Amino acid sequence: MSFHLEQVAWMPSPPLVPDDGPVDVAHLRRMTLGDDSLEREVLAMFAGQATELAAALAQLPPDAGALAHKLMGSARAVGAVHVAAAAADLETALRNGTAPAEPLAVLTKAITQARKAIDAILRRS
Repeated sequence: MSFHLEQVAWMPSPPLVPDDGPVDVAHLRRMTLGDDSLEREVLAMFAGQATELAAALAQLPPDAGALAHKLMGSARAVGAVHVAAAAADLETALRNGTAPAEPLAVLTKAITQARKAIDAILRRS
C-alpha cells in the first residue's frame, strides 16, 4: 500500500480566544437564541455580578478561588472571553499558591474593558 502525500499551504490557526473585543457578541447571540431583550438582561446581570465579584476578589477572601471560578463561568456564558481567561488565570494562581497580584490586575482590567463594551451595547439597544 502506498500513500500519496501532498504539501498543504500553511494556514494560521484561529485564535483560542476570539479577539473581536471584550465580548464575543456572536457567542452571546447564540446563547440567548437571538433574543435581544434576553441579551440585554443577561449582559446587565453579568456587568453587575462582575463588579461585585471584582470588589470581593480585591480583598482576596478565603473563598477567592471559588469566586474566580464563578466569574469565569459567568463570563464564558456571555462571551466575555478575556474576563473568563483572566479569572481562570487567577483561580490557577490561587490554587497553586502563587502571588495573585498580577492575575488580579489583569482580571480587573479585563472587567473594566468588558463593562465598557457592555455599556456601549446596552446604550445601542
